[in-house]
Amino acid sequence: MIQVNQVSKTFHEGTPKAFSALEDISFEVPKNQTLILEGPSGSGKSTLLALIAGLYAPSRGEIIIDGTPISRLPEHFSAAFRRKRVGYIFQNFHLIPTLSLLENILIPALPDGANAIDYAKKLISDFGLDAKTNTLASVLSGGEQQRVALIRALVRNPDIILADEPTANLDHTLTQTLLDAFETMKKEGKTLIISSHDPLLLNWGGVERTISLKHGKLV
Repeated sequence: MIQVNQVSKTFHEGTPKAFSALEDISFEVPKNQTLILEGPSGSGKSTLLALIAGLYAPSRGEIIIDGTPISRLPEHFSAAFRRKRVGYIFQNFHLIPTLSLLENILIPALPDGANAIDYAKKLISDFGLDAKTNTLASVLSGGEQQRVALIRALVRNPDIILADEPTANLDHTLTQTLLDAFETMKKEGKTLIISSHDPLLLNWGGVERTISLKHGKLV
């Protein structure tokens, strides 16, 4: 169970540059359910995903995952929790250009010494990237980078998937491949929170709930 309790986030708080990204957001996501966050650019979707992942703390309120108040954890505990429990698909990929496709995918497995090569290669094959396994990330297309970011989020087999606009650089066929992957995740008991305005995702039958954001508030 993911619980977001009266969460607000203000950046540059206490300075002339202060601005509110989220205001008093509350909702719950039961285990093995899929929640879509929809809303225009700048509505706070990406900020909310980052808070749920524990990438930074809310200004007010708290986020609790299976009884653990992650918004209160020290950074090193938060990072360990994130590595073990959360797969994050970033909107801007965050690949290291001087590393190969496979090396980028294996990065999340390095801190704990997990041997994920076989599973990584299976995912690479599932997403049609076999021929690019040793290709540097810097020369991959946008769609290929998006798939690498997805596989990297899955390589440790986390039970929570947070995806920020995961179909933004995918064509219709690859979007369907992604939806098939999400369907498999749901069968495995994973919880998904997806930021998107893609009609294919919004109308996907695997979505239990959709939340709309505008100017950092629920609408």
